This record gives sequence, structure tokens and C-alpha cells, in this order.
Amino acid sequence: MTQPSSQTSYAVSRCNCTALRKASRRLSLMYDATLAPCGLKSTQFSILSEIERRHDKPPTMSELADAMVMDRSTLGHNLRPLERDGLIALKAADADRRWKHVHLTKKGLEKYSHAHSLWREAQHHFEGSFGRDKADHLRETLLGIAADPALASIPSQPIVSQR
Repeated sequence: MTQPSSQTSYAVSRCNCTALRKASRRLSLMYDATLAPCGLKSTQFSILSEIERRHDKPPTMSELADAMVMDRSTLGHNLRPLERDGLIALKAADADRRWKHVHLTKKGLEKYSHAHSLWREAQHHFEGSFGRDKADHLRETLLGIAADPALASIPSQPIVSQR
């Protein structure tokens, strides 16, 4: 069996989602390989980063799920190994015990610091290969897509191309 050439295996697709998923898998593999020495996957690092960014006001589970653009059950699935390994702690809110805030533990902060130095290597590698200005523009575009409330729901009417 012959391997497809890079021209055919990465042929132009008209599907935005397919192109985004292919790029996401490629980058996730690169970031995961770079983060491997600290034992975290890129998704886990992203979660720890979001919690650390909010260290003055730890997020609730709902706030963290919204920030990660995940549903709560997916977030819970991703938090379990972090909690099991003592990197995060879920603490009930003082005002309402039903709300759980997600905190980095001391061990979690140490793991995050180690992972952050590895993450910088991955960032440097990507920006060196792709181009820093292009990477900045790509990140801005992708974050805009992630934050766009119009893309958060399925359209009630089919969208017809204007072409």
C-alpha cells in the first residue's frame, strides 16, 4: 500500500470545520509532545492556565466550562485526573455550597510552572515555523470565532450561500 502524497492528503477542502480539525490535531500533537516531560496534555495545560489566570478569583465550574468552550460534563471529565493527581481542588463557595470553585493547589502551581516553560518552547517553535505575525492573526481570528455567540447555536433556517 502506498502512502498518499502530501498534495493529496492535505487537499483543499471547502469544509471549514474539517480544515480547523486537521490543523487542531497537528498542533495538539506538537504541543502534547513538547509538554510530555511534565506529564500533561495540551488540554490539561489549557485548563490549568485558565485557572491560574483567574487565581485572584477562582472560577466556578460553570465559569471555567464557558471559558474553555466546553460543556460541564466534558470539563468534569477533564478535571477528574487533575483532581486525582492533586493539581486542582474543588471548593464549595461560601455563599452557596452548590457552587464549586476550581483552585490550583501548590502542587498544581508547580506543575503549571514547569509546563509553562515547555509550552513557551512549543509556542516559539510554532511561531518560528508559521510566522509570528501570522500566528498573532490566527490566534485573534480563532478566539473571535470561539467568542462569537452567533456560532454557539444551530441556525433555525438553512444558510444559503450568496455566491
